[in-house]
Amino acid sequence: MSPRRRVVVTGIGMINPMGWDVTTVWSGLKESQSGVAPTTLFDATGFPTRISAEIKNWDITLAVDDGDQHTRRGRHTQFAIAAASQAVADSGVLDTVDDPTRMGVYLGSGEGNQDFGTFSRMMVEALSKGEYDVKRFVAAGIDLLDPAKELEQEPNMPAAHLATRFNAQGPNFNCLTACAASSQAVGEATEIIRRGEADVMLAGGTHSMIHPFGVTGFNLLTALSESNDEPTQASRPFDAGRNGFVLGEGSAMVILEELEAAKKRGATIYGEVAGYGTTADAYRITDIPPDGHGAIAAMRMAIADAGLSPAEIDYVNAHGTSTKVNDRVESKACHEVFGELAATTPVSSTKSMMGHLIAAAGVTEMIVCLMAMRDGVLPPTINYETPDPDCDLDYVANEAREADLKYVLNNSFGFGGQNVTLCLSRFGG
Repeated sequence: MSPRRRVVVTGIGMINPMGWDVTTVWSGLKESQSGVAPTTLFDATGFPTRISAEIKNWDITLAVDDGDQHTRRGRHTQFAIAAASQAVADSGVLDTVDDPTRMGVYLGSGEGNQDFGTFSRMMVEALSKGEYDVKRFVAAGIDLLDPAKELEQEPNMPAAHLATRFNAQGPNFNCLTACAASSQAVGEATEIIRRGEADVMLAGGTHSMIHPFGVTGFNLLTALSESNDEPTQASRPFDAGRNGFVLGEGSAMVILEELEAAKKRGATIYGEVAGYGTTADAYRITDIPPDGHGAIAAMRMAIADAGLSPAEIDYVNAHGTSTKVNDRVESKACHEVFGELAATTPVSSTKSMMGHLIAAAGVTEMIVCLMAMRDGVLPPTINYETPDPDCDLDYVANEAREADLKYVLNNSFGFGGQNVTLCLSRFGG
């Protein structure tokens, strides 16, 4: 039996509230900056939550050379095109792909933005004498809706556009497993390369839910922070005063490549995807089981898949949403996985600075882990002021810290009970 093919990261790119490229974002995270501010993408007056982590002044024509061709794409697709273009250019891999069927795309992408102005007009048209008339609603929709925009808001559109852009004729998938989506995409893309079904995979995620439906939905679930008067302090993972997450948006992409091919072409290697663990809680849709069994199993699975022991893990980039239940249960899961070492294993949440990017969160934090290993720096959890007895780990409070990192874990847990943990290794040859 031949040895399992190893998978490494040779290209990275990102667009998020902290900046439009990896260097800018990473610099901001090390400096404990925040991307949270009052919402401007729509009029949030009257909403319980009026803050978010937006990508300010977004303009696709400033992000890629052919941006004028993508102005009618969905916001999520525009983010994906920009982040993927960075990752592909960074890797240089297209210069050596001889067979396009050996390069694929695997994304964790959410739906695109709806045209809420038009939708509102449709609702007005549907009201006849104070009563809702479905026939009038359909007629208004046929008259008013833009078919291209309706197509572009579908979750699979970013993957389709990226395949066309880079002539990636191999496996093409999109998964939407909530907040675990892009980490699952990376994990499954890794397995595709391991199995020999592709040599290169463009993997990542993209999402924007900063719109009336998205905010209303999360407000109904009481998941969002309502600290509107203190936007930059609203996301406070593991702090006793945490009261919900801050909604963000963006995209991040990585080029995954079979190790020997990457070495042969002299590629820059950021790190190795050493382990992948994925489980389901099989519990409640929006609640985490109090014992954290799904998270524990995913973390243990990723560590075992990497051929490591918990004692060899140097850092955990937590899912760390800043909700009461998530942070408590994730802390408990770390105690179960690391035992006596839990107290000295650093854990931090960069969602404290960039907000929660939902489907794009996992891969964004994966790139943060790669940068942390490269530079020997632990990114902080900002706004950590008051300890919570149920959250008693080393959360790298408020300021970045130097550390020698060889193996790290990246946790992503989603509504519906999806759990994904990636184990990343600093590449040493």
